Amino acid sequence: MITKDLILRIFSAANILRWNDHIRPLSFYELDKQAHKMIIAYIVAKFEEEDGRSIDWMRLIEGGIFEFFQRIMLTDLKPEVFREIMSKKEKEINKWVIKNLSDDLSALKENFGEKCARYLLESDYAVYEKKILKAAHCLSTKWEFDIVYPWNSMIYGVEKTKQKVEYSVSAFDDLAGMKKLIMNKRYYGFLDLCGQLRFQQRWSHAFRVPKTNVLGHMLTVAIFAYILSLEMKISDRRRFNNFYSSLFHDLPEILTKDIIKPVKTSISGLEDIIKDYEKKHINDKILPLIPLSWHLEMRYFIEDEFSDKIIECNDIKKVHNAADFNDNKYNAVDGSLIEICDKLCAYIEVSIALECGIRSLILTKSKETLYNGYSDIKKGDLNFKQLFDCFY
Repeated sequence: MITKDLILRIFSAANILRWNDHIRPLSFYELDKQAHKMIIAYIVAKFEEEDGRSIDWMRLIEGGIFEFFQRIMLTDLKPEVFREIMSKKEKEINKWVIKNLSDDLSALKENFGEKCARYLLESDYAVYEKKILKAAHCLSTKWEFDIVYPWNSMIYGVEKTKQKVEYSVSAFDDLAGMKKLIMNKRYYGFLDLCGQLRFQQRWSHAFRVPKTNVLGHMLTVAIFAYILSLEMKISDRRRFNNFYSSLFHDLPEILTKDIIKPVKTSISGLEDIIKDYEKKHINDKILPLIPLSWHLEMRYFIEDEFSDKIIECNDIKKVHNAADFNDNKYNAVDGSLIEICDKLCAYIEVSIALECGIRSLILTKSKETLYNGYSDIKKGDLNFKQLFDCFY
């Protein structure tokens, strides 16, 4: 089970500032960057797969999580410093990272800690997936820098940074997925749309620390959903679906912004109106930005995101319990698990703010409501109360 220390490490990424030696129109945080990187890796990998290349999706997802943990441990290093020390002391640094994460990762199922060690220490492990993640890292960095650059055009050295950022992306021209994503404005528009979720602050009506954004929140939910999927010992396809459904679950908020639960539920029929609006504009504004062959999967991820579902005869079907369909052929997703992870992450967000000494009626009431509403829910043998009680 996930330890409190690991939870705090994950959420600490919402405090790690990026480009903090540059003039910025807004603050960029590592958590949002890592979320954007994982979305880009999905897009690149999908294109690569369509071109006939084989992707080990479990290694890609886990590799992204391992790299995220690594970055948290090394905190806010300048890219050139990070590259310099990794070129000379990569194995020693990764051994230090693994040693300091060992207690947290050893508590997780499916040899998660051992796989992390292999990923970080063995150069011939998950080579192709590492390359996709590296390409996604470089492109997400460029996306940020394109926003930062106009504010710093007069700053000494910024042109050199610009050249390095652009060169880092061009180094992956041999990946068909990168070529398609960069050259096609429509596909890049999807990447851009997802990135804009970092501008939408969660709990905007309440002062909190850290101030998590929608994009970063989607990644925390995805990490929780994936790790808890390991606890459930489910099929690879359910794990894949649980991760990416979580990673995209709030994508429609780019169309509606956040409408708080009390408003949705207190006005009869409002929630249905919002859902209908989302579905219409998903079809009009989101799906046209990705290949037609991906439409079913993306709809599967983001429509009725908290329902257990399977795909049957190329159609989405709600089911009572995805556990009854634990075979790759059913393509099942545990929407009920994603809902609990979503509420757990919200609970942790308000709990951390309260632990930092920020007191408000909104936060205390929200914490109580989330705990009472979700801590006792059962999902197989998973003990969610244990996780909620870490911050009770």
